Amino acid sequence: MKPTGQIVQPKNKNLAPKAEEIISAVIPAYCAANHLENVIKGIPEFVDHIIIVDDCSTDNTELLAKQLSSINRKVKVIRHETNQGVGGSMLSGLKLANSLNSTVVVKIDADDQMDPVFLASLISPILRGKADYSKGNRFLVSTSAMPVLRRIGNLGLSFMTKAASGYWDIFDPTNGYTAIHGSIIPLLNDSLIDKRYFYETSVLMQLYLIRAVVKDVPIPPRYADEVSHLSEVRTFFEFPLRLFKGLLSRLWIQYFVRDFGIFSIFILSGMTLFTFGMVFGIYHWWISSRIYHAVTPTGTIMVAILPVILGVQLLLQAIVLDVQNVPSQPLQNEVSSLNPKNRFQKT
Repeated sequence: MKPTGQIVQPKNKNLAPKAEEIISAVIPAYCAANHLENVIKGIPEFVDHIIIVDDCSTDNTELLAKQLSSINRKVKVIRHETNQGVGGSMLSGLKLANSLNSTVVVKIDADDQMDPVFLASLISPILRGKADYSKGNRFLVSTSAMPVLRRIGNLGLSFMTKAASGYWDIFDPTNGYTAIHGSIIPLLNDSLIDKRYFYETSVLMQLYLIRAVVKDVPIPPRYADEVSHLSEVRTFFEFPLRLFKGLLSRLWIQYFVRDFGIFSIFILSGMTLFTFGMVFGIYHWWISSRIYHAVTPTGTIMVAILPVILGVQLLLQAIVLDVQNVPSQPLQNEVSSLNPKNRFQKT
């Protein structure tokens, strides 16, 4: 059966962009021949460019993508000769979308999990100047369709991502239904963006460092017969360590390299007091119990407990200050006037 390349009109027409606003959709595709045509059919009419990035698929994805591009002038195809992962595919798509002077670039997965009916809602905060980057959040609506294991994993991963990225007001960080304002693309350093499944999280970390505003948009999940290439086991073992490294990097850059303020004092004082209290208490407990075979004196216990309590209080206050420091002023209002022909930062 030949592809039709049909594009439907969105139901929420009131959210459709203005004529002068160029909307591009990037579809990273790996062995997606079973779903790709349906994804293309569902994309709203107001989308100006549909960029399919065939990531060295071993099925008929490349052939199908070329057939769709021959039928529909909006469809453009990029072929990777080596597999680069979803992040690598998005970087290729962003570069092309950037060269097309896109106002907003949307990421749509090729597995047909992302309902295109909600695309207008996804880009609305960006077009209204309320955000630089928007993403779907399945937890703002019913998650009954989401597999239980994935739902539980998302809860823990979301909290760790909040701390690592600095965006304490968002959730569902692995949601791949995202959109970014075109003026933000040149501010991203593609050498620091992960080429594989850590892509969405690494982008969030980049966005925080440039102080971009990120908004969640409620979008329900849609699961059918698609097969996820993301391993829950790999995520469990790899993501926490990378998130912890991201947290340390963010705190160092934001509060010690770029600025030194009350947060910096709280975190240094809190860590010093907490560490001193713990080391002092453990040392004297070991001396009393192992060498003197006696109970640790009350005064010694108090000397250990007080700095621990004070340290915890200072660290909690530092967390409060960090939560209050979530970016709130969209960057697009300041940089959208800059529109060089090739805006994507090269490595």
